[in-house]
Amino acid sequence: MILMILAVQIALPLVLIAWLAVRPVGSLSGFVLQAAGTGAFLFALARVAQWAVPGWWLPWVFGGLWLMAALAWLLRTNFAESSLLPVAPSGWVGLALSVVLLGLGGWYGARALVGQRVPPVEVVDIANPFGPGHYLVGNGGSNTLVNRHLQTLDATVERFLPWRGQSYAVDFFGLGPWGLRASGWLPTDPAVYAIFGAALVAPCSGTVVAAEVNMPDFEVPQQDPVNRLGNHVILRCGDAEIVFAHMRQGSLDIAPGDVVAVGDRLGEVGNSGASTEPHLHIHAQRPAPDGAPPISGAPLALRIDGRFLVRGDRLAGASGR
Repeated sequence: MILMILAVQIALPLVLIAWLAVRPVGSLSGFVLQAAGTGAFLFALARVAQWAVPGWWLPWVFGGLWLMAALAWLLRTNFAESSLLPVAPSGWVGLALSVVLLGLGGWYGARALVGQRVPPVEVVDIANPFGPGHYLVGNGGSNTLVNRHLQTLDATVERFLPWRGQSYAVDFFGLGPWGLRASGWLPTDPAVYAIFGAALVAPCSGTVVAAEVNMPDFEVPQQDPVNRLGNHVILRCGDAEIVFAHMRQGSLDIAPGDVVAVGDRLGEVGNSGASTEPHLHIHAQRPAPDGAPPISGAPLALRIDGRFLVRGDRLAGASGR
């Protein structure tokens, strides 16, 4: 996974920017398409990829470098002496590659933007569930390109049915020093991840209908594929349920039957259940039918502090509001 991230989210953008800066396509139309193609591709990558590992700010750095390369070409080019179309075969190859990049970037960038729309389901508004800290959305949005949880909406896949309630879930990573989610690329100790131990509070007034506190927090990347929620809280607010998953062992301050108000402490983020690394999974659903799996209720969308959060968005906890 780390090699893939290094190749796609660091090496590839730098190669494209260097190509634009050092080997511009030798014609006016070629460079315009080259700049548009690399820009569209970088934009799509910024919206589609998860930037928790290399840093949420890195796409902005790439955008700045792309702009500098384009401006440098404009300043040094004599437009009166430049041809409209490529002359050399290499120029036509570069133009063709630029068109491919423009097509890919345009398609995936547009789909990522569509994923920012609120889905056509009922939306539940809740307050911010975090205490102090800053957080990055890893999964969130209304299509599978930016939110892999939406795969569970496919009713033809039988194994998805017990998890259907989490289809519009939002996953959060923590942001520590330098905007990174952990100390190191993929450390095994969950305690060195910025979100591990982060305080969680009730985002709505309601009743605790389920709570689990005794499951272990795993070293990364170990996980429990059977008890997928791990330590969790299910809070019923009105006719909706808010589900918190992957909480820290022994951290819960509540029990089933407790009534909580907005801001009451629930527990802490951990790394229990089917969690690839410490993060908070939160979703809204209708209560599951009697005897059915606990997160098989009809899925609902979430707005947190008035925002429908999508991949790449950032959220400040209580101390940052």
